[in-house]
Amino acid sequence: MTLYYSLVFALLMFEMLVFLALIVPMPFNWKRGLFSFISHSPIVAKLQYGMKITFIFILILFIDSVNRVYRVQQELSVSKNAGGAAAAVAGSERMEVQARKFYSQRNMYLCGFTLFLSLILNRTYTMILDTLRLESEVKSMKGEKPATDKKDNELAEADEIGQVAKLKEELRKRDRDIETLKKQSKGLSDEYQRLGDDFHVSDGTPKKDV
Repeated sequence: MTLYYSLVFALLMFEMLVFLALIVPMPFNWKRGLFSFISHSPIVAKLQYGMKITFIFILILFIDSVNRVYRVQQELSVSKNAGGAAAAVAGSERMEVQARKFYSQRNMYLCGFTLFLSLILNRTYTMILDTLRLESEVKSMKGEKPATDKKDNELAEADEIGQVAKLKEELRKRDRDIETLKKQSKGLSDEYQRLGDDFHVSDGTPKKDV
């Protein structure tokens, strides 16, 4: 196995270990702290950027290995159709072509599984983050505040205070609007009563215009 395919195999083993680490059950606070570190660590961000570039090269190797498998398959078809006096020579060449086919398929499967596992890791990481967020929301709704640092608590309290002040201001505005509507309603009622008195006499018959 060449050096770059050995590195691809090492990367595949590393991905398997990371996947096992992601699915290992652990307490909620530990898992939350671990994924918070992964999400905000600049070192992990640089590592992820480097891994993306690496996977681009692995994709190129995968395409090349698929092309090699196709060409070897074509050579096998040609050697299979060869016959007559060149049968012995064709037999030795066929063994060589079979060996190259095996190595090409091995490289194709190696690169393919490495790329496929990278997609699984990305999706698993995203699903775990969503699960942790939902668990935090459930705990907060039940009144169980998750363990967070002091700065996060201060920011959350400040946000709550700001929301309460905003709601109080809206309530005051609505109270003023209600008072204004009451005054307008009372004024309309008085005006209606006055018009009724002008157009009706005391016995209930309308007044005649002079």
